[in-house]
Amino acid sequence: MAGSGHREGSLEAPTRHPLNWKDSTFHDEDDLFAELERVYDICHGCRRCVSLCNAFPTLFDLVDESDTMEVDGVAKDDYWKVVDHCYLCDLCYLTKCPYVPPHEWNVDFPHLMLRAKAVHFKKHGTSVRNRMLSNTDLVGRIGSIPVISQGINAANNSKPVRKLMQAVGGVHSEATLPRFESNTFRKHFQANDSLQADPGERTRGKVAIFATCYCNVNEPHINDDLVAVLEHNRIPVTMAPKERCCGMPKLELGDLEAVARAKDVNIPQLAKLVDEGWDIVGAVPSCVLMFKQELPLMFPDDEDVRKVQEAIYDPFEYLMLRHREGKLRTDFNQTLGKVAYHVACHQRVQKIGMKTRDVLQLIPKTEVVPVERCSGHDGTYAVKKEFHEISMKIARPVVNRVKEAHADHYTSDCPMAGHQIENGLRDGSKPEHPLSLLRKAYGI
Repeated sequence: MAGSGHREGSLEAPTRHPLNWKDSTFHDEDDLFAELERVYDICHGCRRCVSLCNAFPTLFDLVDESDTMEVDGVAKDDYWKVVDHCYLCDLCYLTKCPYVPPHEWNVDFPHLMLRAKAVHFKKHGTSVRNRMLSNTDLVGRIGSIPVISQGINAANNSKPVRKLMQAVGGVHSEATLPRFESNTFRKHFQANDSLQADPGERTRGKVAIFATCYCNVNEPHINDDLVAVLEHNRIPVTMAPKERCCGMPKLELGDLEAVARAKDVNIPQLAKLVDEGWDIVGAVPSCVLMFKQELPLMFPDDEDVRKVQEAIYDPFEYLMLRHREGKLRTDFNQTLGKVAYHVACHQRVQKIGMKTRDVLQLIPKTEVVPVERCSGHDGTYAVKKEFHEISMKIARPVVNRVKEAHADHYTSDCPMAGHQIENGLRDGSKPEHPLSLLRKAYGI
């Protein structure tokens, strides 16, 4: 195992180094493969991550089936098979790996996979399918055109069309695909100008919503529920006049230049809102994480990026802060009973604790059962022909926990994870977003 004789594991708090994507060695393939071999060897000697995504079983099978049964027996071309299965959930870094910085072995598996994806993207590009799946701005603009949205929704529910999409487009016929709404959130949102901000010790008492591609076009009711909850708590709401995809789909593809272009649109808009006294809230954990972690690690010297990082919140993180400040209304008039709550990976990575659970448990006669396992969706991984069945295998423990809970509702802060669970249950039940459940409890 690499670095024999060094101390085993670390008890220190993990730190994250900036992603040196503009460094001259970052896209050097020889340098990349040397680092992949080093880290793969450490992972092979540890294997604590085998129960997470399929990247680790893929690596360990390659090692165990090689002539030497060590990493040096694995063909370099097969290294990419491991990379293909990493969808940057970050759970290995957050929950399993004992060798993350500041340990001297300096293992950051997700960011090494991101580097590999970036090297591969720069050298080989990607498929038309992958470009389309990651171009959420374009897909959203097209999909929200009234006649086209109806056609897409009909096609997505047609078995013959889905079989064709799998054969021609590489989108698995059994994957749950999102609906498209022509009446997007950005089209119908109207601010309530009668509300006045009531600042707390940390919150400024007025919120600008980062609408997100998904909650703008696919499930705008989630943003509607967020607005209803905030306004019920007398919090003024606005949104940025202009918005692009946060960049997470392009990040997962390794297209870092596209991430930078999205950042150049979003950050000035959001930083201006912060300067005007607004807190920022986004309803999709991956989008919030992009501004909290990934963009600050890509652009560590950008003051506007840092400004947005410090002012953006998960919705329930924000609501719990308001509660601690004595400013959250608890005039609930409906109980929720038992709620099976899937904790989204990209919310866990924010290191905020289970604030969704904490808020929902303020509702009388409500029991929240957390499920802390990855759903395997990732946004695009679960819809791809070659990965869908593996994604459902990853989701199986989550689905089983939801079944065992016999709950009145099941939910996830990640809407796509909720539908992945729905796909696993196949019992006709539907996920309900935590914001929708909270709105229901308020009776608004």
